Amino acid sequence: MEHKKSIKDANGKLGVLTPGMGAVSTTFIAGVIAATKGLGKPIGSISQMGKIRLGKRTENNNPNIKDFVPLASLDNLVFGGWDIYEDNVYTAGLNAGVLDKDLLNEIKDELSEISPMSAVFDSKFVKNIEGPNIKYEPTKMDAAKALMADIEEFKKINNCDRLVMVWCASTEVYIQVSDIHLSIDLFEKALEENHPAIAPSMIYAYAAIKSGVPFANGAPNLTVDIPALLQLADKLNVPVAGKDFKTGQTLMKTILGPGLKTRLLGIDGWFSTNILGNRDGEVLDNEEAFKTKEISKLSVLDSVLEPDVYPELYKDMYHKVRINYYPPKGDDKESWDNIDIFGWLGYKMQIKVNFLCKDSILAAPVVLDLAIFMDLASRAGMKGIQEWLSFYFKSPQTKEGLIPIHDIFLQKIKLENTLRHLMDEELINHLGLDYYEED
Repeated sequence: MEHKKSIKDANGKLGVLTPGMGAVSTTFIAGVIAATKGLGKPIGSISQMGKIRLGKRTENNNPNIKDFVPLASLDNLVFGGWDIYEDNVYTAGLNAGVLDKDLLNEIKDELSEISPMSAVFDSKFVKNIEGPNIKYEPTKMDAAKALMADIEEFKKINNCDRLVMVWCASTEVYIQVSDIHLSIDLFEKALEENHPAIAPSMIYAYAAIKSGVPFANGAPNLTVDIPALLQLADKLNVPVAGKDFKTGQTLMKTILGPGLKTRLLGIDGWFSTNILGNRDGEVLDNEEAFKTKEISKLSVLDSVLEPDVYPELYKDMYHKVRINYYPPKGDDKESWDNIDIFGWLGYKMQIKVNFLCKDSILAAPVVLDLAIFMDLASRAGMKGIQEWLSFYFKSPQTKEGLIPIHDIFLQKIKLENTLRHLMDEELINHLGLDYYEED
């Protein structure tokens, strides 16, 4: 990892490309534009509103992160992407129904100028939706080359100095790593041969990495976490990160789970159910797509609670997750959690959580931070898996053999210490014994 003397400056335009320009992407884009015009604040964004402690507690030195680290300015962001629907961002934002129409109308001119490029899409991987704005190429390699041409053209037309790509499209059906995913040579051969085990998200990731564009995966798909693309990212010095934005119910699990474990309270069972009515909910109404999401959501508690380390407390815990498509909800996801816990002498207790959230409102600052921090990583010469960005994901990518950290508080410490490290500042371990030592 490089230090601040090697971090390239953040001047010039940063293009943010999002495969998928539905509720999450349009909420993100509209929110950033609104923030630059003083129409709202980027609440939830660590890169924009977070502070970081430097030095001793007694020094009371807590600058804004955006002032401490050389980050791209919101004023210098340019937006683009791909979608199977042809609607521009203004129309797509109206259809998504997340943001108030009055707010969208105030920035209508800016939003109307952003229209999606035709998407690489395969109905075998994303069920229940279809649209007209699709690329039809002879092979998957041709599709990848078409995306690379889009990337180059976008950068040129918008005078961008740098680009990042954040996957904001739908969850793909569940697939497992196969032989063609194990090396870049096999993967590229499979692209030429239209192999059925190459999903559209992998084609986007391949195109991004080949173009030198950092790629973050916001869905639980098997995408950039295959050996072939990780090898390519390392070879070409491109940062990658994933996967699956941590927003509603899983966000709560990474807050509550560490708290219960810290107090060594046992858990008999954790039942989670959701209702969601936006395009994401419609896609997840398919059993194969739900399996991809289910595995992502189930993995969180196992990592947080460490049942092998604390078998008396968590080994026999029953964990169930359900997602139900319910159109009247729109983007207003509602989740219920029933947690059966036990304490002193095994006495039983319960926790009930009913979280009524707006999925895209929680996801938008995650997209922003990932775009900003992935760009920082690239300018700092970092490559491959960016584990320090685990804070933003349900299923954080790690090097093979490493157990991911799901505890959101540990993830935040890792993120902040990485920023301190990049800027040659002393890392903070919160030991604090030196405050109590006699002079």
